[in-house]
Amino acid sequence: MKVVYVDNNATTKVDEAVFEEMRPYFCELYGNPSSMHFFGGQVQKKIDEARKRTAAILGALPEEIIFTACGTESNNSALRSALEIFPEKRHIVTTRVEHPAVLTPCRNLSKRGYRVTELSVDVNGNLDLDELRAVVDEDTAIVSIMYANNETGVVFPIEEIGAIVKEKGALFHTDAVQAVGKIPMNMATSTVDMLSLSGHKLHAPKGVGALYLRKGVPFRPFMVGGHQERSRRAGTENTAGIIALGKACELAGEFLEEENTKVKALRDRLESEILHLIPNVRVNGGAAVRLPNTTSVAFEFVEGEAILLLLNEKGICASSGSACTSGSLEPSHVLRAMGVPFTCAHGSIRFSLSRFSTDDQISTIIREMPPVIQRLREMSPFGREFLQNK
Repeated sequence: MKVVYVDNNATTKVDEAVFEEMRPYFCELYGNPSSMHFFGGQVQKKIDEARKRTAAILGALPEEIIFTACGTESNNSALRSALEIFPEKRHIVTTRVEHPAVLTPCRNLSKRGYRVTELSVDVNGNLDLDELRAVVDEDTAIVSIMYANNETGVVFPIEEIGAIVKEKGALFHTDAVQAVGKIPMNMATSTVDMLSLSGHKLHAPKGVGALYLRKGVPFRPFMVGGHQERSRRAGTENTAGIIALGKACELAGEFLEEENTKVKALRDRLESEILHLIPNVRVNGGAAVRLPNTTSVAFEFVEGEAILLLLNEKGICASSGSACTSGSLEPSHVLRAMGVPFTCAHGSIRFSLSRFSTDDQISTIIREMPPVIQRLREMSPFGREFLQNK
């Protein structure tokens, strides 16, 4: 069975060029980059090169890059640092549609006495910037708002958000895990103070990420111990992973135009054909500015998990817009925040493409989707009623 992989917002394949770049640093060039001898020194030089490559995709300076283990660590580091920098401030602003890597630490902090405001979104997943202006005050330590949503692909107006935050005197962090390598960024002219990214979202391996920290922004480390990363993140460096991340960022910069042309064209074709061939379908966030690789499609009168099971039998790997928690089906918190109707939220599927996606793969999905939805609607009481009344 041929695999049709369209779950790239969950993780991506490691680019073979990235794998070859990191390979020697397991068994051949295995020195500790902190060692004084030449064997470790040559590894340090490669980490320095990776730092420059990672900075370049962001339009940042190499010294503004802190290597971490993942996006989640980067997010937690940004939040915790801001609260230590401003111990007198007890307010955090985020959104209702953030990834759990931001929402969970924020909600944990609320249990410890911090005031957390979660901004709402409209039916298209867009923020109300007037609401942001109204809630950020002199007690706000940090505003953490994602660059682009992992489920719908909706892109937020980060520079406008940052300008509002700067006026209020708070720090601004963005979780850009889904956005880096898909849309252009330039931290040199940005209003962002801190930005999180993750290697496995852009064809590097799992277990490596980075935190961009604008030069001059005060910082308190989350991981303490040794002097690594200029004493901003202790622990022996994940040498092979860091080198892989640097190469992946370099390649992402080279393929940025392709992401916004070829990949976007494939996504648009998939979306258009599904809307044409299957009735009672909607694109969640379809009217908003979105990442070029992502579409969240809601099929009424069916459940997402059932769709995924049947697609899986065909070798199609996608993800659902709903999650099964403790045996009870609950719609995605993102779709709930957008006010997506119950009948759509439960039947939402996310297709997320990459530069390795092909036209043949999209054709396979387009061919298989109509009979899958037809079959499931025939099995559902609501679906049967819908089919009878067509």
